[in-house]
Amino acid sequence: MNMRTETVEIAGETFRVRAWGDPGAPLLLLLHGFPEHGGAWHEIAVRLADRFHCVAPDQRGYGASPRPHDVASYRISRLVADALGVLDAYAPGAPARAVIGHDWGASVAYALAIAAPERMQALVIGNGVHPIPFQRELARGGAQSEASQYIEWLRAEGSEDKLAAGGLSGLFRMFAAKMDTSWMTEADREGYAEAWGHPGAVRGMVNWYRATPLKVAAPGRPIPPEALPEMDPAALRVRPPHLLLWGLADTALLPESRDGLAELCDDFRGVVEYPRADHWLFHHEPGATAAEIRAFLA
Repeated sequence: MNMRTETVEIAGETFRVRAWGDPGAPLLLLLHGFPEHGGAWHEIAVRLADRFHCVAPDQRGYGASPRPHDVASYRISRLVADALGVLDAYAPGAPARAVIGHDWGASVAYALAIAAPERMQALVIGNGVHPIPFQRELARGGAQSEASQYIEWLRAEGSEDKLAAGGLSGLFRMFAAKMDTSWMTEADREGYAEAWGHPGAVRGMVNWYRATPLKVAAPGRPIPPEALPEMDPAALRVRPPHLLLWGLADTALLPESRDGLAELCDDFRGVVEYPRADHWLFHHEPGATAAEIRAFLA
C-alpha cells in the first residue's frame, strides 16, 4: 500500500502528514512518540490500509511540522489542538474510527479521549501511560522513578545540543539504549536523520519533556502527594472503548505504570502483552499488533 505525504493547515501552521489507504475509508489517527515521526507507523499502516484510512502526522516539534523554540508551545492543550486539527481536516464532523498512540503520542491520545471523546469511536494505546498511574509511579521513588531519570536529563538546558552532536549520534544512542533496534533498516535510519535534521527539531522534541507538569522523584526519595500536580480522576476519565497493547521487555515504561488504569475507564477492553517486545512494540510486532487492532475494531 503506497504512502502519501500531505500537508495540513492548523491554526495558521503547516503540519506534515503521511497517509495510507482510501480517503473514504474509516479513519485511524496514528500518533507517534519520542523520538520518532509520522513515518514510523508505516509497518502498521500498510497492514491496516486495506480497510482503514491511516493518517499519521509529524507532531509539533517533529520533522517537517512546526518546531517552535518556546517550551509553552508544547503544553498538552496545544498538542491536543493539533490532533483535533488533523481530525478536522480528514474527518470533518465525524469521529475517527480509532485514535492509536504510542509513547508521547499515547499521552496526546489519552488527553484527546478525555477532552473530546466524541471525536473517536475507540482508543488504542501501545506502551503508553495515563497520567494518573504514571505520576503515581514517577513520584514513588521506586523502579519507575529510576527508569525515568532520563526525563530529568532531557529537561536540562542544552540536552538538545548533546543529542544533536556528532551527526545526531546522541539521539541514535538514546533510541537504542537498553532496547532492541535490530528492526531499524538503513532506510529507517535515513528517515529518522531527515526528521531530526530540520532546524530546531531536536529542541522541539525535547521540549515535550520540559512542558509536562509531571514530576520525577529521585530513586528512594518519594515526592509527597501535596507537591504533585492535581489530577482529578473524574476529570481524567477515558470514555471511549479502550485497548492497551504492551511490550513486556520495555525498560522505559514498567507494568506498574498502568496499574489502576481500568478504574479510570468506562469501557476498558484489557491488556494484550507481547513478552519479546520492548518499548518499540509496533516495530517488533507489526503483524501481531495490527491483527489485534483489526480484531478490536471489527
